[in-house]
Amino acid sequence: MLFIYYPKCTTCQKAKKYLDDHGFTYEERDIKKNPPTRKELELWYRQSGLPLKRFFNTSGMVYRDLGLKDKLPTMTEDAQLDLLATDGMLVKRPIIVADDSVYVGFKEAEWEKLHL
Repeated sequence: MLFIYYPKCTTCQKAKKYLDDHGFTYEERDIKKNPPTRKELELWYRQSGLPLKRFFNTSGMVYRDLGLKDKLPTMTEDAQLDLLATDGMLVKRPIIVADDSVYVGFKEAEWEKLHL
């Protein structure tokens, strides 16, 4: 299992604690030091079944600074994926990649139902 996170993010810290407390083994990847590639993002997006917008860190400064709230609806899927790949801080975190499943964000109640 791959756990992609930003160490300074409190939500990511809670997710990491959850994984540790529940005995999961995982590989850690700092999203800022080693951001996802466009190819990875597209694969994860397709595997997740989620809308592409869910992969954007909509509460982040980069998202706000770029005015993406207004721009995303008019962008193509390819343009959105290209943009996501430019900066790991644009990507919602944490992300869990386990076998053929991908989970974005952390809500403990939802993770209790996951088959990690």
